[in-house]
Amino acid sequence: MKIQSILLLSLPFVFYSCIEDNTTDATQPISEITIVESSMQTRYDIDKGNTLTISPQVTQTNEPKELFYTWEIDGETYSTEKELTYTGEILGSYRCRLIVSNEDGKAFYPFTLNVNSPYEEGITIISNDGNGKSHITFMLTNPDGTDSEHFTDYDCFERNNPGETMASNVSDMMQCGGRLIISCQGGSNAENDFPSIYYLNEKTFVMENLLVEREDPDFKPVKLQIPQMEHIGSYPIICENGKIYEFSAIEAALIKSTRMTSTYATSGALYDGGGSNYSQFFWDKEVGDLCMTAGWAERYAYYCSPNYLQRKEGCTGASNYFDGHEYVGMFMIRINPEDKNSDPQLGVITKNGTMYRKSFIYATFWRQATEGVNELSATTQVTGPGNILFNEHSPNVAYYNKDRDKYLLFASGNKIYRWLANGSQQLRNAAEFKEIGNGNDIVITSMEMNPDLNRTYVAYYDPNENGMNGHVTVFDTNTGDNLAQYDNICYRPVKIMYKKK
Repeated sequence: MKIQSILLLSLPFVFYSCIEDNTTDATQPISEITIVESSMQTRYDIDKGNTLTISPQVTQTNEPKELFYTWEIDGETYSTEKELTYTGEILGSYRCRLIVSNEDGKAFYPFTLNVNSPYEEGITIISNDGNGKSHITFMLTNPDGTDSEHFTDYDCFERNNPGETMASNVSDMMQCGGRLIISCQGGSNAENDFPSIYYLNEKTFVMENLLVEREDPDFKPVKLQIPQMEHIGSYPIICENGKIYEFSAIEAALIKSTRMTSTYATSGALYDGGGSNYSQFFWDKEVGDLCMTAGWAERYAYYCSPNYLQRKEGCTGASNYFDGHEYVGMFMIRINPEDKNSDPQLGVITKNGTMYRKSFIYATFWRQATEGVNELSATTQVTGPGNILFNEHSPNVAYYNKDRDKYLLFASGNKIYRWLANGSQQLRNAAEFKEIGNGNDIVITSMEMNPDLNRTYVAYYDPNENGMNGHVTVFDTNTGDNLAQYDNICYRPVKIMYKKK
């Protein structure tokens, strides 16, 4: 990528001219050139692959004379045509200048040309069609925080990787180290359709690397546990059978984990605090406890216990915080953007007989208190008997609001429910917040929030529709009011993600 820093001086005018006085007497009038300001801009922005056309208007004083045009880009002559036609091939910011001359002098107009990524920041969806073919769909978010009028690219992979076919049954994606890392399970009976991990440039969606697993039938990736900043080391991938593989994003290497050898739920959670401040959470089905790895101690898995940094071998009885409880599901509480001091937490729902319990655990891991005992839970209490709609696979988002209330939004079928998680409301009595789409057969598959937490994106599909049966509804997180609707923009969505700039 070509990146240049541009410094433009604040000028009292946007063009200037110089006069060459070649006259020998005062009988020959000079024709001074003016580049009409309204016909030009001081800055042009185009997406990579798009074409920019600039048609300047030029006037002359006195008798018009033959004009000559020169378009300079980064100090080099690009064109001598009157009209500039430029196709952006390389991302970057370019210093440009139009020079218009006649036999009497020249006029200049400096401007900046930015070739931007068409996938700079916005909503990204992975989906599978009826045959399991994988697709990537993108919608650019405008700088003012609103969405563009429609999803502009329905198959980002094939468009930007001619001749390449993505493995089938796409399962997850994460943004890491300037890339989109995407997992596919493969297995749609096509030749060479193996489980794969793709590295795509996050700004161009061009494939930079590919890992294909042809030999291990147990590697069916479901969930990537990868933080946004790339590190030396490996990250867990939870597979369909509950086993964990270790993946090195830098080396593009994959091995079955030797530190996490139990069977795990596939609904792990990731807290990404930036840099090496990240925590990855898993539910160990064999031990019956929550465990965690962290950026500062990624060689080990620690278990939720009254004992500080409890290892697996000692996690029994009273040393097991969830001893005797059955796992139901987990959700990460997102920080209110207006309150930078809010401590992110993980909500865990467990079941003991007919009774449900909620626990809030610090996402920065269990802290060591002054007496050497971990500070495990902000609140731990029974949520009440009876069946609940929330489970391990429920699409969900959770957040603090400005009043530090903890809300969980989760989906079941075509409905979204809202639960005040730190109040007295029973989870089984979570209020119906919104009904999505038209028809009871609609299935919500994924939910996401923008960085400000004020917009929630809901991806769903209608099984009664043929072809592109995937839709997106955008609503106000707090009020539930619909803000935008995008129909038939993907296939059955697997995950919707807000891709950051």
